[in-house]
Amino acid sequence: MVPLTPRIVVPIDVKKRPWDQKLPLHNRWHPDIPPVADVIEGELFRVEMVDWTGGRIGDNYSAEDVKTIDTTITHYLSGPLRVLDAKGVPAKPGDLLVVEICNLGPLPGDEWGYTATFDRENGGGFLTDHFPCATKAIWYFEGIYAYSPNIPGVRFPGLTHPGIVGTAPSIELLRIWNEREKKLAETDVRLLKLCEVVHQRPLANLPTAKNCLLGKIKEGTPEWGKIANEAARTIPGRENGGNCDIKNLSRGSKVYLPVFVEGANLSTGDMHFSQGDGEVSFCGAIEMSGFLELKCEIIRGGMREYLTPMGPTPLHVNPIFEIGPVEPRFSEWLVFEGISVDEAGRQHFLDATVAYKRAVLNAIDYLSRFGYSKEQVYLLLSCCPCEGRISGIVDAPNAVATLAIPTSIFDQDIRPKSGKVPTGPQVVKRLPDVLRCTYDGALPITQNPCMDS
Repeated sequence: MVPLTPRIVVPIDVKKRPWDQKLPLHNRWHPDIPPVADVIEGELFRVEMVDWTGGRIGDNYSAEDVKTIDTTITHYLSGPLRVLDAKGVPAKPGDLLVVEICNLGPLPGDEWGYTATFDRENGGGFLTDHFPCATKAIWYFEGIYAYSPNIPGVRFPGLTHPGIVGTAPSIELLRIWNEREKKLAETDVRLLKLCEVVHQRPLANLPTAKNCLLGKIKEGTPEWGKIANEAARTIPGRENGGNCDIKNLSRGSKVYLPVFVEGANLSTGDMHFSQGDGEVSFCGAIEMSGFLELKCEIIRGGMREYLTPMGPTPLHVNPIFEIGPVEPRFSEWLVFEGISVDEAGRQHFLDATVAYKRAVLNAIDYLSRFGYSKEQVYLLLSCCPCEGRISGIVDAPNAVATLAIPTSIFDQDIRPKSGKVPTGPQVVKRLPDVLRCTYDGALPITQNPCMDS
């Protein structure tokens, strides 16, 4: 018998706002956000989702929507879904939930996406001290390929994936999150040496009732007020999975998620057509609406069997990810190295973050010699299928990070050759450029002391 079409458990109408959908969405983590549907272990089901902003970023000719966006909306998720076994018994705390991605893609009729950088005064990005302006590039899809009128001369196959797949935290785990992130947020940035080099702010995003959407729980009720003021933001990945942004988590992949509450309360969202390792521009994948077709399995008692706590409680665990067999094939790469020496020439001790920043800056400067603006390259490296690696983490004092870029995504040869960088038709300015706004803040912009500008 032919298998049944996947059951749609969360439908989405992209013309409607997140709070007007048939099944309400949510943008926080909390154990008391009720499930919107049940799914049975082994069944194939479909979850549709809005882009992370719920349609606030438009396919238009301006980056103003990026500059002015209120990031307290982050991220609109589909779910939660209560997972039951074949006998109707829900997943239990201590189980391991296996989520298999059988299929995924953009929603039909909404085949476009965007990559952006936030204004430095509104979150910024990995290189916000170099690129403080809000920028945006629009991407259009041709089957598995993406191209952008804002970054001409580039076309590549996307490795589509969900940025967020996670289970609900328990009350105890939620308390652990809020306490440790509050302590970090209250730290004087002058005491954190890395803050001298990486300028993205804030240090942590604490619970806030502003723009809080809690699914079936109605705003204005006492229950809503209590949950909204303690629910965790969805911005970082944590023990429950969440916003891990693993670009290879595509068709055929599996996620092994710890279960902290009855039913697991699985949620997903933040669909990406493509992303580079690190998602360096922050709003940095090709963001889009989309769908997932999933199957779940419950491994009873799996947390104790397969996950080793690395912390003071049994809750301090992390998911396991199994990468699927489907991804683009590239045979030639140009690899850029970075070491843990910052732009001012200061030595840092085995700091992989500083090293990766150097690798990305090296790649941006190099590719800008081939007709691209540095803003174009910054967005491109955030969303194309480039590979980031920690290549060395033991040879004191330098950590070594690398960024590998597939050369076939360009319509010209970007490899070094004898003589100077060629001039002529192949290296004309790549126009139109990315959409951008002015930076109106007063924070200093980091310059390379060896460069004229």
